[in-house]
Amino acid sequence: MKQSILAVCAVMAMAVAAETKVGIIGLDTSHAIAFTKIMNVTKDPGVAGFRMVAAYQWGSKDIVSSTNRYPKYIAQMQEMGVEIVPSIADLLAKVDCVCLETNDGREHYAQAVEVFKSGKPVFIDKPLAHNLTDALKIYKAGKQYNAKYFSSSALRYGNVAKDARDGVYGKIRGAALISPSPLEEQGTHNFYTWYGIHGFEPLVAIMGMGVDKVSCFRNDTDDVINAVWKDGRMGELRLQRKSWIYSGYVLPEKPKDKKNPVVIFDGYPGYEPLLREIITFFKTGIVPVPNEETLEIMAFMEAAEMSAKRGGAPVTIAEAMAACGGK
Repeated sequence: MKQSILAVCAVMAMAVAAETKVGIIGLDTSHAIAFTKIMNVTKDPGVAGFRMVAAYQWGSKDIVSSTNRYPKYIAQMQEMGVEIVPSIADLLAKVDCVCLETNDGREHYAQAVEVFKSGKPVFIDKPLAHNLTDALKIYKAGKQYNAKYFSSSALRYGNVAKDARDGVYGKIRGAALISPSPLEEQGTHNFYTWYGIHGFEPLVAIMGMGVDKVSCFRNDTDDVINAVWKDGRMGELRLQRKSWIYSGYVLPEKPKDKKNPVVIFDGYPGYEPLLREIITFFKTGIVPVPNEETLEIMAFMEAAEMSAKRGGAPVTIAEAMAACGGK
C-alpha cells in the first residue's frame, strides 16, 4: 500500500513538473479572467499542460473603465490559484511564457521590451500598441532582441475568417464587415485601436495583406472605411458605436452558388480559439500571425483615422507609415 501511494505521488509530482507556467501582465481587462478560467478552471483540452500561475496587476493607471476593475479581478485571479506579484521581473522569474493583457496600449512598448529581454515568448493582446508610432517601436525592439511574439484580436479566429485564410472559398474578391466601435473616445489612443481593431483584424485576415489606400467617413454613430488593396480588390468596414453587432459577408471570386454568392461572416467566436492558438505558439515557437501583418493592421487604422480627420480624403498606408516614422 505504501509503495502504491508513493507511486501515485511520484506521478502527480511529474505532472506538476510537466506543466508549462504562464504569467499575465495587466489585470485591467476581462481577457485576463477569461484566459485564466479556460486554463485553470474549465481546463479546455486545447490548453492542456499549461497553467496560469502568476499575474502582475498594472495595467492602466488612469483610464477609469480599466482601473475600476482591479479589486474584483485581483480577487478572482487569486481564487483561481494565481499569485499576484509586485513587478514584471518577479513574474518573469516564475513563468515560462507570458500573456501581455494590459488594456492600455500606451504601456505595451515598455512591458513588451522587458519580456523580450528575457527571451520568453509573449502574446501581446490587442491592440499591439495605442498608436502606430509605438507599434513600430515594438516591431523594431522585437527585431533587436530576436523576440518570439504575436498580437491578434479574437475576431481573426472565427470560422469564416479562418476558412477564408485557409483557401476554403478560393480567391476572395472582397469583403464587407460590420463591427462595434468604441462608445468612449480615448484621447490616449488612436480612435480605432481602442476597440475598432475587432473589425480591422478580421478584414485583413480574410482579404490578406496588401492594403494600399484608405478612405474613412465618420458621423456621430458610424464610421465607414473603404480600402483598396494593391491588386485592386476592395473591402469595406462599418463600425457602429451604438450596437454590438458582428456581421457582414465575404465574396469569393468564384462562388459555389451564384444565386447566393456571399458567405455570411460569423463574427465573435469566443476566447477559446484564440487561446488555443496562443498555446500552440508557446509550444512550437511558430508565430501564427506575421509581425509585419500586425504592423499593416496598425497602419490601416492609422490611415483610417487620418482620412476621417480630412473628411474622407484617401490616405495611403505608405503615408500613414511615414507620418509615424516607419517605411
